[in-house]
Amino acid sequence: MEHRQLGRSGLKVPVLSLGTGTFGGVGSMFSKWGATDVAEARRLVDVCLEAGLNFFDTADVYSGGASEQILGQALQGRRDQVLISTKATFSTGGGPNDKGSSRHHLIRACEASLKRLGTDYIDLYFMHGYDALTPVEETLRALDDLITAGKIRYLGCSNFSGWHVMKSLASSERYGLGRYVAYQGYYSLIGRDYEWELMPLALEQGLGTMVWSPLGWGRLTGKIRRGQPPAAGRIQQGGAEGGPIVEDDYLYQVVDALDAIAAETGKTVPQVALNWLLQRPSVANIVVGARNEEQLRQNLGALGWTLSAEQVARLDAASQRTPIYPYWHQRGFNERNPKPTSW
Repeated sequence: MEHRQLGRSGLKVPVLSLGTGTFGGVGSMFSKWGATDVAEARRLVDVCLEAGLNFFDTADVYSGGASEQILGQALQGRRDQVLISTKATFSTGGGPNDKGSSRHHLIRACEASLKRLGTDYIDLYFMHGYDALTPVEETLRALDDLITAGKIRYLGCSNFSGWHVMKSLASSERYGLGRYVAYQGYYSLIGRDYEWELMPLALEQGLGTMVWSPLGWGRLTGKIRRGQPPAAGRIQQGGAEGGPIVEDDYLYQVVDALDAIAAETGKTVPQVALNWLLQRPSVANIVVGARNEEQLRQNLGALGWTLSAEQVARLDAASQRTPIYPYWHQRGFNERNPKPTSW
Protein backbone atom coordinates (compact mmCIF):
# COMPACT_ATOMS: atom_id res chain seq x y z
CA MET A 1 0.00 0.00 0.00
CA GLU A 2 1.44 3.34 -1.05
CA HIS A 3 1.33 6.14 1.52
CA ARG A 4 1.35 9.87 0.86
CA GLN A 5 1.86 12.96 2.99
CA LEU A 6 -1.46 14.57 3.94
CA GLY A 7 -0.97 18.16 2.87
CA ARG A 8 1.26 20.35 5.00
CA SER A 9 1.22 17.96 7.93
CA GLY A 10 3.41 15.15 9.21
CA LEU A 11 0.66 12.54 8.76
CA LYS A 12 1.10 9.79 6.17
CA VAL A 13 -2.10 8.22 4.82
CA PRO A 14 -2.71 5.25 2.51
CA VAL A 15 -3.74 6.27 -1.01
CA LEU A 16 -7.10 4.56 -0.52
CA SER A 17 -9.49 4.91 2.39
CA LEU A 18 -12.79 3.12 2.90
CA GLY A 19 -15.84 5.37 2.88
CA THR A 20 -18.63 4.10 5.10
CA GLY A 21 -21.62 5.81 3.51
CA THR A 22 -22.94 2.29 2.84
CA PHE A 23 -22.90 1.39 6.54
CA GLY A 24 -26.38 1.38 8.05
CA GLY A 25 -28.65 2.13 5.12
CA VAL A 26 -30.91 4.36 7.23
CA GLY A 27 -33.14 6.89 5.45
CA SER A 28 -34.32 7.34 1.88
CA MET A 29 -30.94 8.52 0.57
CA PHE A 30 -28.55 6.15 2.31
CA SER A 31 -30.74 3.08 1.86
CA LYS A 32 -29.96 3.36 -1.86
CA TRP A 33 -26.22 3.37 -1.19
CA GLY A 34 -26.14 0.14 0.84
CA ALA A 35 -27.08 -1.37 4.19
CA THR A 36 -23.88 -2.88 5.58
CA ASP A 37 -24.38 -4.29 9.07
CA VAL A 38 -21.78 -4.80 11.80
CA ALA A 39 -20.80 -8.33 10.74
CA GLU A 40 -20.23 -7.30 7.12
CA ALA A 41 -18.43 -4.14 8.25
CA ARG A 42 -16.03 -6.24 10.34
CA ARG A 43 -15.29 -8.38 7.29
CA LEU A 44 -14.63 -5.29 5.15
CA VAL A 45 -12.28 -3.94 7.82
CA ASP A 46 -10.47 -7.29 7.86
CA VAL A 47 -9.94 -7.15 4.08
CA CYS A 48 -8.79 -3.53 4.29
CA LEU A 49 -6.22 -4.19 7.01
CA GLU A 50 -4.91 -7.24 5.16
CA ALA A 51 -4.28 -4.97 2.15
CA GLY A 52 -2.64 -2.23 4.23
CA LEU A 53 -5.67 0.09 4.01
CA ASN A 54 -6.07 1.41 7.56
CA PHE A 55 -7.99 4.64 6.93
CA PHE A 56 -11.78 4.83 7.37
CA ASP A 57 -14.00 7.81 6.51
CA THR A 58 -17.47 8.53 7.86
CA ALA A 59 -19.70 11.46 8.91
CA ASP A 60 -22.20 12.19 11.64
CA VAL A 61 -25.04 12.51 9.12
CA TYR A 62 -24.44 9.19 7.34
CA SER A 63 -27.52 7.10 8.12
CA GLY A 64 -28.34 9.41 11.02
CA GLY A 65 -25.21 8.39 12.94
CA ALA A 66 -25.57 4.65 12.29
CA SER A 67 -22.51 4.67 10.02
CA GLU A 68 -20.30 5.94 12.87
CA GLN A 69 -21.80 3.41 15.28
CA ILE A 70 -21.25 0.45 12.96
CA LEU A 71 -17.72 1.58 12.09
CA GLY A 72 -16.90 1.95 15.79
CA GLN A 73 -18.11 -1.57 16.52
CA ALA A 74 -16.27 -3.00 13.51
CA LEU A 75 -13.02 -1.41 14.73
CA GLN A 76 -13.42 -2.54 18.33
CA GLY A 77 -10.09 -3.79 19.67
CA ARG A 78 -8.18 -2.39 16.68
CA ARG A 79 -8.41 1.38 17.20
CA ASP A 80 -4.65 1.75 17.55
CA GLN A 81 -4.16 0.22 14.07
CA VAL A 82 -6.32 2.67 12.13
CA LEU A 83 -7.02 6.26 11.16
CA ILE A 84 -10.58 7.61 11.34
CA SER A 85 -11.99 10.71 9.70
CA THR A 86 -15.48 12.01 10.33
CA LYS A 87 -17.37 15.23 9.68
CA ALA A 88 -19.70 17.80 11.20
CA THR A 89 -21.73 20.88 10.12
CA PHE A 90 -24.84 19.43 8.48
CA SER A 91 -28.10 19.08 10.38
CA THR A 92 -28.31 16.39 13.06
CA GLY A 93 -31.64 17.43 14.56
CA GLY A 94 -34.60 19.77 14.40
CA GLY A 95 -33.30 22.54 16.64
CA PRO A 96 -31.85 25.86 15.39
CA ASN A 97 -28.41 24.97 16.81
CA ASP A 98 -28.36 21.39 15.53
CA LYS A 99 -26.49 22.44 12.40
CA GLY A 100 -23.67 24.67 11.26
CA SER A 101 -20.10 25.27 12.44
CA SER A 102 -20.74 27.30 15.57
CA ARG A 103 -18.79 26.55 18.73
CA HIS A 104 -22.05 25.32 20.29
CA HIS A 105 -22.78 22.81 17.54
CA LEU A 106 -19.23 21.62 16.85
CA ILE A 107 -18.41 20.74 20.45
CA ARG A 108 -21.66 18.81 20.81
CA ALA A 109 -21.22 17.15 17.40
CA CYS A 110 -17.65 16.09 18.18
CA GLU A 111 -18.64 14.61 21.54
CA ALA A 112 -21.51 12.71 19.91
CA SER A 113 -19.24 11.34 17.17
CA LEU A 114 -16.66 10.19 19.72
CA LYS A 115 -19.37 8.35 21.63
CA ARG A 116 -20.79 6.65 18.53
CA LEU A 117 -17.33 5.68 17.27
CA GLY A 118 -16.33 4.35 20.69
CA THR A 119 -13.07 6.28 20.71
CA ASP A 120 -11.56 9.19 22.61
CA TYR A 121 -10.01 10.93 19.58
CA ILE A 122 -10.64 11.55 15.88
CA ASP A 123 -7.63 11.55 13.58
CA LEU A 124 -9.07 13.91 10.95
CA TYR A 125 -12.13 16.08 11.55
CA PHE A 126 -13.80 17.72 8.55
CA MET A 127 -16.15 20.63 8.29
CA HIS A 128 -18.65 19.00 5.94
CA GLY A 129 -19.70 22.30 4.37
CA TYR A 130 -19.09 26.03 4.75
CA ASP A 131 -21.19 27.92 7.30
CA ALA A 132 -21.35 31.56 6.22
CA LEU A 133 -23.45 32.54 9.26
CA THR A 134 -20.74 31.65 11.76
CA PRO A 135 -17.56 33.75 11.90
CA VAL A 136 -14.62 31.75 10.57
CA GLU A 137 -12.64 32.62 13.70
CA GLU A 138 -15.33 31.09 15.92
CA THR A 139 -15.23 27.82 13.99
CA LEU A 140 -11.44 27.63 13.96
CA ARG A 141 -11.13 28.55 17.65
CA ALA A 142 -13.58 25.80 18.61
CA LEU A 143 -11.65 23.30 16.49
CA ASP A 144 -8.35 24.49 17.94
CA ASP A 145 -9.73 23.98 21.45
CA LEU A 146 -10.77 20.42 20.50
CA ILE A 147 -7.22 19.79 19.28
CA THR A 148 -5.79 21.12 22.56
CA ALA A 149 -8.20 18.85 24.44
CA GLY A 150 -6.82 15.86 22.50
CA LYS A 151 -10.14 15.04 20.87
CA ILE A 152 -9.05 15.93 17.33
CA ARG A 153 -5.62 15.52 15.75
CA TYR A 154 -5.93 17.11 12.30
CA LEU A 155 -8.46 19.38 10.57
CA GLY A 156 -9.98 19.29 7.12
CA CYS A 157 -12.70 20.98 5.12
CA SER A 158 -15.05 19.56 2.53
CA ASN A 159 -17.20 21.06 -0.22
CA PHE A 160 -15.83 24.58 0.39
CA SER A 161 -15.37 27.07 -2.45
CA GLY A 162 -11.84 28.23 -3.08
CA TRP A 163 -12.38 31.53 -1.27
CA HIS A 164 -13.91 29.73 1.71
CA VAL A 165 -10.74 27.68 2.05
CA MET A 166 -8.43 30.65 1.61
CA LYS A 167 -10.33 32.79 4.12
CA SER A 168 -10.06 29.98 6.66
CA LEU A 169 -6.35 29.43 6.05
CA ALA A 170 -5.67 33.16 6.36
CA SER A 171 -7.59 33.30 9.65
CA SER A 172 -5.64 30.32 11.00
CA GLU A 173 -2.38 32.07 10.19
CA ARG A 174 -3.50 35.42 11.57
CA TYR A 175 -4.71 34.09 14.91
CA GLY A 176 -2.36 31.12 15.31
CA LEU A 177 -5.18 28.57 15.18
CA GLY A 178 -5.33 24.99 13.90
CA ARG A 179 -5.05 24.86 10.11
CA TYR A 180 -6.89 22.77 7.55
CA VAL A 181 -4.43 20.23 6.13
CA ALA A 182 -6.89 18.32 3.94
CA TYR A 183 -9.64 19.08 1.48
CA GLN A 184 -12.26 16.43 0.71
CA GLY A 185 -14.06 17.04 -2.55
CA TYR A 186 -15.80 15.51 -5.52
CA TYR A 187 -13.46 14.67 -8.39
CA SER A 188 -13.78 12.07 -11.14
CA LEU A 189 -13.22 11.55 -14.85
CA ILE A 190 -16.73 12.93 -15.43
CA GLY A 191 -16.42 15.67 -12.81
CA ARG A 192 -13.21 17.66 -13.28
CA ASP A 193 -14.39 21.06 -11.97
CA TYR A 194 -12.09 20.54 -8.97
CA GLU A 195 -9.13 21.23 -11.26
CA TRP A 196 -10.15 24.80 -12.10
CA GLU A 197 -9.51 26.49 -8.74
CA LEU A 198 -9.40 24.03 -5.86
CA MET A 199 -6.48 22.02 -7.23
CA PRO A 200 -4.18 25.02 -7.77
CA LEU A 201 -5.18 26.26 -4.30
CA ALA A 202 -4.41 22.88 -2.73
CA LEU A 203 -1.00 22.78 -4.37
CA GLU A 204 -0.11 26.37 -3.50
CA GLN A 205 -1.37 26.21 0.10
CA GLY A 206 -0.34 22.66 0.96
CA LEU A 207 -3.67 20.86 1.25
CA GLY A 208 -3.87 17.13 0.67
CA THR A 209 -6.96 16.21 -1.33
CA MET A 210 -9.17 13.29 -0.38
CA VAL A 211 -11.46 12.47 -3.31
CA TRP A 212 -15.06 11.45 -2.68
CA SER A 213 -17.27 9.72 -5.26
CA PRO A 214 -14.30 8.93 -7.53
CA LEU A 215 -16.55 6.86 -9.81
CA GLY A 216 -18.91 9.73 -10.55
CA TRP A 217 -21.83 8.74 -8.31
CA GLY A 218 -21.65 5.16 -9.58
CA ARG A 219 -21.61 6.05 -13.27
CA LEU A 220 -18.07 4.73 -13.83
CA THR A 221 -18.52 1.29 -12.30
CA GLY A 222 -18.66 -0.38 -15.72
CA LYS A 223 -22.39 -1.03 -15.38
CA ILE A 224 -23.36 1.77 -17.78
CA ARG A 225 -22.70 1.23 -21.47
CA ARG A 226 -23.79 3.00 -24.61
CA GLY A 227 -27.18 1.69 -25.81
CA GLN A 228 -27.71 -0.55 -22.79
CA PRO A 229 -29.96 -0.15 -19.73
CA PRO A 230 -28.06 0.21 -16.43
CA ALA A 231 -27.19 -3.10 -14.80
CA ALA A 232 -28.43 -3.83 -11.30
CA GLY A 233 -26.73 -1.64 -8.71
CA ARG A 234 -26.70 1.80 -7.14
CA ILE A 235 -27.62 3.77 -10.28
CA GLN A 236 -30.59 1.53 -11.09
CA GLN A 237 -31.84 1.92 -7.51
CA GLY A 238 -31.67 5.71 -7.72
CA GLY A 239 -28.33 6.04 -5.90
CA ALA A 240 -27.22 8.93 -8.13
CA GLU A 241 -29.82 11.15 -6.45
CA GLY A 242 -28.22 14.41 -5.36
CA GLY A 243 -25.34 14.08 -7.77
CA PRO A 244 -24.52 16.38 -10.68
CA ILE A 245 -26.28 15.94 -14.00
CA VAL A 246 -24.07 14.29 -16.62
CA GLU A 247 -25.17 14.38 -20.26
CA ASP A 248 -25.38 10.94 -21.89
CA ASP A 249 -23.12 11.80 -24.84
CA TYR A 250 -20.35 13.04 -22.56
CA LEU A 251 -20.69 10.06 -20.19
CA TYR A 252 -20.54 7.54 -23.03
CA GLN A 253 -17.53 9.30 -24.54
CA VAL A 254 -15.63 8.86 -21.27
CA VAL A 255 -16.88 5.29 -20.74
CA ASP A 256 -15.81 4.34 -24.29
CA ALA A 257 -12.29 5.56 -23.54
CA LEU A 258 -12.28 3.70 -20.22
CA ASP A 259 -13.49 0.51 -21.93
CA ALA A 260 -10.72 0.67 -24.51
CA ILE A 261 -7.98 1.20 -21.92
CA ALA A 262 -9.45 -1.46 -19.62
CA ALA A 263 -9.14 -3.94 -22.48
CA GLU A 264 -5.52 -2.90 -23.11
CA THR A 265 -4.48 -3.17 -19.47
CA GLY A 266 -6.53 -6.20 -18.46
CA LYS A 267 -8.12 -4.10 -15.72
CA THR A 268 -11.73 -3.11 -15.08
CA VAL A 269 -13.37 0.22 -15.87
CA PRO A 270 -13.46 1.36 -12.21
CA GLN A 271 -9.85 0.30 -11.67
CA VAL A 272 -8.75 2.43 -14.62
CA ALA A 273 -10.82 5.39 -13.41
CA LEU A 274 -9.30 5.16 -9.92
CA ASN A 275 -5.76 4.76 -11.25
CA TRP A 276 -6.20 7.93 -13.34
CA LEU A 277 -7.14 9.85 -10.18
CA LEU A 278 -4.10 8.56 -8.30
CA GLN A 279 -1.90 10.29 -10.88
CA ARG A 280 -3.54 13.70 -10.51
CA PRO A 281 -1.70 16.55 -8.76
CA SER A 282 -2.64 17.25 -5.11
CA VAL A 283 -4.47 13.92 -4.62
CA ALA A 284 -3.34 12.25 -1.39
CA ASN A 285 -6.16 9.77 -0.93
CA ILE A 286 -9.24 8.38 -2.67
CA VAL A 287 -12.28 7.47 -0.59
CA VAL A 288 -13.70 4.28 -2.08
CA GLY A 289 -17.05 2.81 -1.19
CA ALA A 290 -18.07 -0.83 -1.21
CA ARG A 291 -21.41 -2.50 -0.66
CA ASN A 292 -19.68 -5.86 -0.18
CA GLU A 293 -16.33 -7.63 -0.14
CA GLU A 294 -16.33 -8.21 -3.90
CA GLN A 295 -16.61 -4.48 -4.63
CA LEU A 296 -13.90 -3.69 -2.08
CA ARG A 297 -11.45 -6.13 -3.64
CA GLN A 298 -12.33 -4.70 -7.04
CA ASN A 299 -11.34 -1.22 -5.84
CA LEU A 300 -8.12 -2.49 -4.29
CA GLY A 301 -7.20 -3.71 -7.79
CA ALA A 302 -6.60 -0.08 -8.78
CA LEU A 303 -3.26 -0.29 -6.96
CA GLY A 304 0.06 -1.85 -7.92
CA TRP A 305 0.16 -0.73 -11.54
CA THR A 306 0.18 2.55 -13.47
CA LEU A 307 -1.50 3.85 -16.59
CA SER A 308 0.94 4.94 -19.29
CA ALA A 309 1.35 8.62 -20.13
CA GLU A 310 -0.37 7.96 -23.47
CA GLN A 311 -3.35 6.30 -21.77
CA VAL A 312 -3.65 9.17 -19.29
CA ALA A 313 -3.62 11.63 -22.20
CA ARG A 314 -6.46 9.75 -23.92
CA LEU A 315 -8.56 9.83 -20.77
CA ASP A 316 -7.76 13.52 -20.32
CA ALA A 317 -8.91 14.24 -23.86
CA ALA A 318 -12.12 12.20 -23.58
CA SER A 319 -13.13 13.90 -20.32
CA GLN A 320 -12.00 17.45 -21.09
CA ARG A 321 -14.58 20.24 -20.91
CA THR A 322 -14.33 23.99 -21.35
CA PRO A 323 -14.18 25.55 -17.87
CA ILE A 324 -16.38 28.43 -16.76
CA TYR A 325 -15.17 32.04 -16.65
CA PRO A 326 -12.61 33.23 -15.63
CA TYR A 327 -10.77 29.94 -16.00
CA TRP A 328 -11.19 29.64 -19.78
CA HIS A 329 -9.90 33.19 -20.08
CA GLN A 330 -6.83 32.39 -17.96
CA ARG A 331 -5.79 29.76 -20.48
CA GLY A 332 -4.52 32.61 -22.64
CA PHE A 333 -2.07 33.61 -19.92
CA ASN A 334 -0.61 30.23 -19.00
CA GLU A 335 2.92 31.57 -19.29
CA ARG A 336 2.32 33.54 -16.09
CA ASN A 337 -0.64 31.55 -14.74
CA PRO A 338 0.29 27.89 -15.31
CA LYS A 339 -2.24 25.14 -14.69
CA PRO A 340 -1.40 21.84 -12.96
CA THR A 341 -3.36 19.75 -15.49
CA SER A 342 -4.31 19.74 -19.15
CA TRP A 343 -7.89 20.98 -18.71
